[in-house]
Amino acid sequence: MAANGISHVNGSLGKVITCRAAVAYGPGQPLVVEQVQVDPPQKMEVRIKILFTSICHTDLSAWKGENEAQRAYPRILGHEASGVVESVGEGVTDMKAGDRVVPIFNGECGDCVYCNSSKKNNLCGKFRVNPFKSVMANDGKCRFRNKNGNPIYHFLNTSTFSEYTVVDSACVVKIDPDAPLDKMTLLSCGVSTGLGAAWNTADVQTGETVAVFGLGAVGLAVVEGARTRGASKIIGVDINPEKRIKGQAIGITDFINPKEIDISVHEKIREMTEGGVHYSFECAGNLDVLRDAFLSTHDGWGMTIVLGIHPTPRLLPLHPMELFDGRRIVASVFGDFKGKSQLPLFAKQCMAGVVKLDEFITHELPFEKINEGFQLLVDGKCLRCLLHL
Repeated sequence: MAANGISHVNGSLGKVITCRAAVAYGPGQPLVVEQVQVDPPQKMEVRIKILFTSICHTDLSAWKGENEAQRAYPRILGHEASGVVESVGEGVTDMKAGDRVVPIFNGECGDCVYCNSSKKNNLCGKFRVNPFKSVMANDGKCRFRNKNGNPIYHFLNTSTFSEYTVVDSACVVKIDPDAPLDKMTLLSCGVSTGLGAAWNTADVQTGETVAVFGLGAVGLAVVEGARTRGASKIIGVDINPEKRIKGQAIGITDFINPKEIDISVHEKIREMTEGGVHYSFECAGNLDVLRDAFLSTHDGWGMTIVLGIHPTPRLLPLHPMELFDGRRIVASVFGDFKGKSQLPLFAKQCMAGVVKLDEFITHELPFEKINEGFQLLVDGKCLRCLLHL
């Protein structure tokens, strides 16, 4: 540890690093892979060498600029990744240079009233997920600059589409030194979000029934979570017929394509489950789908968990009186995992084979082909495209 409190490797202490990054310059414009400058970490920050990163639908939504209020350019997107600590700033004591880490978009400072609320929530007063945030919490400035010295904005506390990134220490999780970093990338968002919703938010029990609306990576992670908990029936719902095969490989017991039935999806599910499922998970980001998911649960005890990102200004398609039949609806952020305190154990469970991660990485590309990876997601041809840096 250096005298100024910064741990480092490769002689890069306190120096600006020049590296490749994929920069977004406008809504829907191809990302530009170019040289950027990455500043050293400041107090309670960590600079990470990213080794693997993957593309999530949240990145796709931000790239398209679907929510105008969240737009900020130029910007480095990306929030699913794994890598190695390059250096740490003053005050960081829970990790050091060389540690294997996973960045997380929903941080945990460990000191605020939210972090100290036991299991009641997994938010953080200062480092919770915030799509409007585009600078560092420490000083309100960017750690990225282009060749002309102009700032490049951050994204979701992480900005992983770069060979090096600077992240608040509250948003970095140290994992087992033997963990396979390529697969650990999935824990940054998709798998943790979906599987955690089944484990933590719903707390699915053996013999209970589940319906999952939208079989992307998050939805299939819900399926995996329900499978590991012993759910007796796992119904997958998707308009893409190709999702049936992938869903069956992970654990769905039944598949519904809304385009192939002549009644509503919730009516079909009620027929299949004697009145409705115990839990439905909305992973599509569509309010009409959300209503179907809500009505597919059993009255008296059914619960709907909202996981999809909803860019529309429309409000919930429910009447308050519909809640009096005992159905409930909640949302889940990052699968209700407390990132820094709970993710290391989850990583170990994945390493032990409790969770099957191999099925989620369907494509792998070199970093410079990141735009091809985005197109695969646009075309619905992949769950996760892993980019090698």
